[in-house]
Amino acid sequence: MTDAPTIRTVGELRATGHRAQSLREELRANLLAALREGRDPWPGLHGFEDTVIPQLERALLAGHDVVLLGERGQGKTRLLRTLVGLLDEWTPVIDGSELGEHPYLPVTHASQRRAAELGDDLPVAWRHRDERYAEKLATPDTSVADLIGDVDPMKVAEGRTLGDPETIHFGLIPRSHRGIVAINELPDLAERIQVAMLNVMEERDIQIRGYVLRLPLDVLVVASANPEDYTNRGRIITPLKDRFGAEIRTHYPVALEDEVAVVRQEASLVAEVPDHLVEILARFTRNLRESGSVDQRSGVSARFSIAGAETMAASALHRATSQGEDEAVARVVDLEAAVDVLGGKVEFETGEEGREREILDHLLRKATADTVRSHFRGIDFALLVGAIEDGASVSTGEQVAARDFLAGLPVLGESELYDQVCDALAAHNDGERASAIELALEGLYLARKVDKDSAAGETVYG
Repeated sequence: MTDAPTIRTVGELRATGHRAQSLREELRANLLAALREGRDPWPGLHGFEDTVIPQLERALLAGHDVVLLGERGQGKTRLLRTLVGLLDEWTPVIDGSELGEHPYLPVTHASQRRAAELGDDLPVAWRHRDERYAEKLATPDTSVADLIGDVDPMKVAEGRTLGDPETIHFGLIPRSHRGIVAINELPDLAERIQVAMLNVMEERDIQIRGYVLRLPLDVLVVASANPEDYTNRGRIITPLKDRFGAEIRTHYPVALEDEVAVVRQEASLVAEVPDHLVEILARFTRNLRESGSVDQRSGVSARFSIAGAETMAASALHRATSQGEDEAVARVVDLEAAVDVLGGKVEFETGEEGREREILDHLLRKATADTVRSHFRGIDFALLVGAIEDGASVSTGEQVAARDFLAGLPVLGESELYDQVCDALAAHNDGERASAIELALEGLYLARKVDKDSAAGETVYG
């Protein structure tokens, strides 16, 4: 953040040649500047480059209000919040004004009176773009007063008459004048409340109770909605839906690398989670989204894989602390801990009662096998399989330290098999090497080359 300008009166502001522009002109100019300069105006968004982003950019250039439709966990709210980056970093406002009006364009009675009285001495303050974004979760108890405004009894008690427009307490949308207001889960808003937004969306003014009050609001209204709620649990009333200039469908990441990038960006990890384990979680999430046993109308949120990565990291930290390891690194054995806590994030079809864990385990095994094939293709595991067939076994578990796991591996003579496995996953320290080799053993088990027995937190490959 740069320092705010030092201009303090409207006379000083005019002397600089400053020109007032509408919110839509400001967004359009800044978006075009970013496109000309090759800057990415949408940082932190993955998988929308060829679908959602072009549609949103066209909507902003056209000056349209926008509603995003998509299942949970598709990044709708994050996308709305990035709109702030298209605003000017600092914008002048009338100092002390309730609605943050531009010094050249006062809209409330109080500000108009001050502007007439003070002239060029009207005080100016500077508002940062972060203060020009307001967000509201549309809960069923949201009222017209919350969004639009109502009569303030305290101002009436001070001696003003009910006919005085200065007795009004403004709601969220008027207070977002010259800014962006985002309404999450718009269909959950009661229909009578949606009706109150009609004038805001089309005529760009507000009506409060019986007041003849018209404020020329300059506000961009953006909203998010789940398509299922859009048609069933709740709905956006037809007149309001018609007032949104753009209706854009979001989606889950199409490419695996985008899914992995989302986890890496959003997960707060307390220990190292190697890339191959994040890839397993990403594949697992994608398998769930394609499964006929999962209710796809509800969707499988990106938070599923994010929470899985965070749980695996916590499991690795727990093991490292209790076993005195130098590095806390997640391993395949930690996937079990993640699945134990993630089941509640998935909605299954009605006929699958009692089979939830079976379905999760099957799809996790499929994700693990696909990851093994993608990384270990071309590596010959015959020596390791042979050693296990001759009676060797490998023990691991949630509380088995990496050094103990590595020390218990079968000796393969002069073979460089273990080094090949570690090189394939860029594993260097003991924790990373143990994680890589454990993935190889799990792959052999899934390929039915070796057996596996798990009990009481211990797993034996034999």
